Amino acid sequence: MFDIAQSLRWQDIFDIMIVSFIIYRVMLLIRGTRAVQMLAGIVVLIVVYFAARELEFLTLYWLLGTFLSSIFLIIIIIFQRDIRRALTQVGQTPFAKTDADTIHALVEIVKAAQFMAHRKIGGLIVIERETGLKDYIESGHQLDAIVSRQLLVSIFHTSSPLHDGAVVIRNGRILSAGALLPLTKNPYISKQLGTRHRAAIGLSEETDAVIVVISEETQKISLVQHGAMTTDLDESALRSRLDAIFISKEYATPHLWKNWLNKS
Repeated sequence: MFDIAQSLRWQDIFDIMIVSFIIYRVMLLIRGTRAVQMLAGIVVLIVVYFAARELEFLTLYWLLGTFLSSIFLIIIIIFQRDIRRALTQVGQTPFAKTDADTIHALVEIVKAAQFMAHRKIGGLIVIERETGLKDYIESGHQLDAIVSRQLLVSIFHTSSPLHDGAVVIRNGRILSAGALLPLTKNPYISKQLGTRHRAAIGLSEETDAVIVVISEETQKISLVQHGAMTTDLDESALRSRLDAIFISKEYATPHLWKNWLNKS
């Protein structure tokens, strides 16, 4: 052990740290997505491949060997959405600051979501992050309005012609209403989920956007990010999760949230 420690160079230490960081980020990226189940299936096939070799199951060994010889191409095809989403996150600034307008928008979103859930009004609210959503913004009716709970409730009211689409928010402002989002093709998604939830998951699989979904049927609020959905959130839980995602430490203080809530 001592000999191994002596033979280590500083380059080896940094090499191990970089590889560990990459593995950690990949695990965070695929956590809660369909990629986990698919990777588990690939691992099982690899185990069966080596077992077939040891047990001399020649046909099975040949079949799996042929399949695994193209494993890298297969992974790229299967995980193309996840790879595309990961590449869009390369170069993102992890220390981006949050301005007061964004904090105000988050408070208004939470209040609007709670109001709509209690009154069985469905909603689909998209908050843009690093990945641009220009294509989706242009698919709806373009606006440029300050985020307010009254405006959000008005847009998603059943009497509004824009209530079926999504609202897209960038930098604390509503840029689009009635926007069309891609539906997820994940076969593992529950059949009980409606179009709004499937659209939210579909967008989160392709971008780093954060989506708030309000169900008019169950009166539940869900938060969707990176292909994973957290359901049945109350006002406090939703605010805490949005805080953790968007609010930098210098802004993330109880006093700022209270100040905005007191103004409401």
